[in-house]
Amino acid sequence: MYYINMENNEAEKYFQIGGRIKAAREAEGMTQSELAQELGYKSPTAISLIEAGERRVQISDLEAIAKLLHRDVSYFIKGEDAATQNQPSVQIALRADKQLDQDDIKRVESFIDALKLSKKPHGRSDTTNR
Repeated sequence: MYYINMENNEAEKYFQIGGRIKAAREAEGMTQSELAQELGYKSPTAISLIEAGERRVQISDLEAIAKLLHRDVSYFIKGEDAATQNQPSVQIALRADKQLDQDDIKRVESFIDALKLSKKPHGRSDTTNR
């Protein structure tokens, strides 16, 4: 009985991983064929089976999928809340713009740090009560 439960839990994990791969792939506007080609698979059927949870994805492939779909590997394993799934990370945005030099990147990072501080209750100046 315990063995069957472990087997069901593992099948559920691969089903969830597959669903997250599909969601991330679709969010990137990539087809199963395109993802299969990027991974060196012979056909998109492998991607279809992985997304359906019917085929286990190897860790090396999961790492490649994460890179291609601009996600962290932990997203596919653990998931994220819906609010952060569709937001590109600042690091990805900075890497995507090849025209920014290191000084530009540091200025953007400083701005982000200042913005974070302004959002904290002790860092925000409240002018409404003055």
